[in-house]
Amino acid sequence: MPTVKPSTVLGRQLGDELRRARESAGISMARAAEVLDCTKGKISRIENGHVPVRSPDLTALMRTYGVEDSASRERLVALARRANRRRRQGWWHAYASVLSDTYIDQIEMESICEGICTYQVQLVPGLLQTMQYGRAVAVASRAWRTAEDIDQFVGVRLARQKRLTGEGAIDYWAVLSEGVLHQQVGGPAVMREQLHHLLAMAQRPNVTIQVLPFSRGAHSSMYGPYLLLTFPQMASLDLVLTETPTGNTWMERETEVACYRALFDDARMAALPPTESLSLIQRVAKEYRS
Repeated sequence: MPTVKPSTVLGRQLGDELRRARESAGISMARAAEVLDCTKGKISRIENGHVPVRSPDLTALMRTYGVEDSASRERLVALARRANRRRRQGWWHAYASVLSDTYIDQIEMESICEGICTYQVQLVPGLLQTMQYGRAVAVASRAWRTAEDIDQFVGVRLARQKRLTGEGAIDYWAVLSEGVLHQQVGGPAVMREQLHHLLAMAQRPNVTIQVLPFSRGAHSSMYGPYLLLTFPQMASLDLVLTETPTGNTWMERETEVACYRALFDDARMAALPPTESLSLIQRVAKEYRS
């Protein structure tokens, strides 16, 4: 029987919500522990997202904290349901030795989200990369030192791409800076294959690709790449992942997520429409010669 674990990201989000509700009600950890007949340590672990929250415990805490409006209660219940979601050990656990905790979080969130919007500055996003392009990225990153580690990382990237083509495929919307098309990752032949792959993927009904050309000048998303993951039914569960050379960071607060929704709306409005974007990709692909 596989170990059941709460989702790290959503568990933290739920714990943070419960902590704020407790503090707003002026209730101590000791009092909360009395309500659940547990230790203060368990309350701390709940609020840090380290342990799941059972439905009866959540109901008791909401009652004690005075969480009475239906919208707040529904949000907490939905968070708990997803954070405590029982699942088998995902396929990605076999690659844990070459994956960071944040990357594992990302794969887990991809496995349950219903859509992803992403803006990319210099690289084709992972879910749209070919094997050779992904390998060139892995080699250049210097994060993996052996050929075996690189092979495993590329294997993970290709396995993730089933979320775009398999049963229950997610909606995927990528806005790419024009620089993505011209950054020669892996050389001309790899780039030509990669751009043709983008054209093929864009024919799928669940995939939208736009290019934001250099001629648009300054825009609000130019500071760095990010992903916005959306979840069924409740937008308040949406998450943002920002990408940096030293590690990726989750944005979980509603105000932060709302900011990135606005950034992505600006990016897609500034970008070329999908048909014109594909024409540009096709023209650039013809410029690459092996």
